[in-house]
Amino acid sequence: MASLVAPDHFSPTEDAAALQKACKGFGTNEKAIIEVLGHRNAAQRKQIRQAYEQLYEEDLVKRLESELTRDFEKAVYRWILDPADRDAVLANVALKKSNPDYPVIIEISCIRTPDELLEVRKAYQLRYKRSLEEDVAAHTTGDIRKLLVGLVSAYRYQGEEINARLANSEADLIHDAIKDKAFSHDEVIRILTTRSKAQLRATFNRYQEDQGTSITKNLLVENPDEILVALRTTIRGLNDPNKYFVKVLSNGIKRAGTDEDDLTRVIVTRAEKDLKEIKEEYYKKNSVSLDQAVAKDTTGDYKAFLLALLGNEE
Repeated sequence: MASLVAPDHFSPTEDAAALQKACKGFGTNEKAIIEVLGHRNAAQRKQIRQAYEQLYEEDLVKRLESELTRDFEKAVYRWILDPADRDAVLANVALKKSNPDYPVIIEISCIRTPDELLEVRKAYQLRYKRSLEEDVAAHTTGDIRKLLVGLVSAYRYQGEEINARLANSEADLIHDAIKDKAFSHDEVIRILTTRSKAQLRATFNRYQEDQGTSITKNLLVENPDEILVALRTTIRGLNDPNKYFVKVLSNGIKRAGTDEDDLTRVIVTRAEKDLKEIKEEYYKKNSVSLDQAVAKDTTGDYKAFLLALLGNEE
């Protein structure tokens, strides 16, 4: 369930006027911006952007970019975009880093639904005039390229039907590949990039039943290389997205100096989806609420905005 608290009825023109007033004159009223945008869903935010442009002949996104700063600006910018466009931006930023942020590409590819991923690919082409697959291939090499291009190109079957015999045989295949340290075996990548999520969960469960431990634990080695880390991230995201997100959040908050990029990305992308369940899972793992952890590790308007998306404002 979503953590976002948004009204059933609202006025796009009134919200647009409130945002224009917040940005007008000397100084910006960040609290007013949070009061509006921190309580509007994607469809409502789109209507506000359209109303703002009609009323003031100005792009609201660009106006907010010019008015806000640092982590707060980045969070608001990510939030106000349409979800598919936001993922396109996240993917492009991840790829353009000097060391590409592969987990972001894996997260988008593995956790979005097939239709959502297709919309991301369309949004990426529209925004950057290149395909996502093309840019992933251009910024990767070798086994990591093979895996990531396969993941972003996938359109998985969404049904819950599974083939138990196939799960057994592919669990054995993955076991043999791990035993032989052939982690980037073509067949392993084929399985991870083409099978439905339900089928993969059946395979992962069969592997655990047969081997007495999970695939991800058997992929734990000292000084893992790039492809090994990517495979573990892929399996985590496909198998249990909520646990995956809890791990990302826990690592981001516990790290010396909070990883604001990870924190912002997870809260902004999941607030309208399943952040309530992620919050419950986070509490089980850390014995402290995500709201408390965010409040402790962030400050100012950035903190207030994240707490609004978490549905728990101070």
